[in-house]
Amino acid sequence: MTLVYTWSTIVLMVLSTTVGDILLARAMKQVGDLSELRRGRGLGAVVIAAMTNANMLAALFFFAVGFFTLLVSLSWADLSLVVPATASLTFVTNAIAAKLFLGENVDARRWVANILVCIGVALLAS
Repeated sequence: MTLVYTWSTIVLMVLSTTVGDILLARAMKQVGDLSELRRGRGLGAVVIAAMTNANMLAALFFFAVGFFTLLVSLSWADLSLVVPATASLTFVTNAIAAKLFLGENVDARRWVANILVCIGVALLAS
């Protein structure tokens, strides 16, 4: 049963982190060039612009969910499984989400890399 709990928390962590990454990317595109904003209005304007963006606040929420889920995962399973699985699967889900939700160009080389990552996770899990 612990295996089911472990993989459930890994999946939850991967999904919440991916949602956080997509929301963060959207927020930063909405805020714009931070160095330009800092030069024009100062560091305080950068902090205010970022922290008052709804996508940024939602991203922080999802990152917090991911972090606390990671803590739970680590209480049930070995670090040598949890961290590589979450990191690599997040890499895969980020590529898929970037293509679907942000319209980013994910080339064939990245898809091949994602397939190799999935094979590596399968080897870790067995």
